[in-house]
Amino acid sequence: MFEIIFLTAVSLYFIQLIIFTIGASKKFPKVADDELPSISIIVAARNEENNILDCMKSLDALVYPENKIEIIIVNDHSTDSTGGLISTFIKDKTKFKTIVPQSAIGSLKGKTNALANALKISSGEIIFTTDADCIVSPLWAKTIASYYKKDVGFVGGYTTQEDHTAFAGMQAVDFIYLLTVAAGSINLNKPLSCIGNNMSYRKSAYDEVGGYENLPFSVTEDFNLLMAMHKLKKYKIIYPLDAGGLVTSKACPDWKTLFWQKKRWGVGGAESDLIGYLVMAWGFISHLFMMLTPFFFSLTALYLCLFKITVDYFFVYPVFKKLKLRLKASNFFAFELYFIIYVVLLPFVVLPNRKVKWKGREF
Repeated sequence: MFEIIFLTAVSLYFIQLIIFTIGASKKFPKVADDELPSISIIVAARNEENNILDCMKSLDALVYPENKIEIIIVNDHSTDSTGGLISTFIKDKTKFKTIVPQSAIGSLKGKTNALANALKISSGEIIFTTDADCIVSPLWAKTIASYYKKDVGFVGGYTTQEDHTAFAGMQAVDFIYLLTVAAGSINLNKPLSCIGNNMSYRKSAYDEVGGYENLPFSVTEDFNLLMAMHKLKKYKIIYPLDAGGLVTSKACPDWKTLFWQKKRWGVGGAESDLIGYLVMAWGFISHLFMMLTPFFFSLTALYLCLFKITVDYFFVYPVFKKLKLRLKASNFFAFELYFIIYVVLLPFVVLPNRKVKWKGREF
């Protein structure tokens, strides 16, 4: 019975990844350079003194028509030197501006309120968001904006992570894995997730859903907004696999930070519909049975474990290649071990309580 259930779960998991691969591989038309829309890039920063300068330098180096870009850095009530670093860097750069949220918009709080305040003063036709611990590629904005044909309302992009250690490297593989699932599902018109550090959307679509203040509170505000736009049934929502639109973020520095990141994502994922739960279920069962294989050992179970690992490799490897990234074997095998553990444990962390700690705040 163990082997039959394991085989069924791995088979369904394999079919899922084939479907996501098909979706992630979809191609989309682009607009010409002279048709690029005006854009507003928003970065919400709270206590980011170690990261904000590198982020702003990469934004300053973006290749984009000067008369069509503004960059809004939100100092979200930082208690370190973040505010001073922002002010000093942007003082002679006209495309930058900075604000400190003076009041809550509706019942919004934390990062969502910071973003909503910036959106109130933004002038771009297309809104871009990234995080203060991210570095964008010089062609990031131009690449993503080029996908905004008239009927497109949302364009997602891929994020990788610095992988100087195996701990950071396994997180980098995890990001690419999860974002390929996100891209595959979105491109097949069934959004399951997205990431706010490489996200863009049409300002008019944001206004049509009533802004963040009209949405129920969520610790994953990016996915919350995506789903509201999807429900409009008015715009195309796409996730192209394009190296020019790549963003690089810093990995979580320790297990405690990683724990809270995963719990935050897990709490957000708990808001999924039936299809989202089925996708998570086959992954959970497959990983659970991999964990139990030493106790119910058989050659069949061992082969299923090896097959599942192989499937994962050939799922992420082509994406790494298209993004012009190197998939290190040490990072991949560290990811597989980590993947087994966190997928099995996450439901038991999320279900008992939904408390999340992030950026010095509790939600």
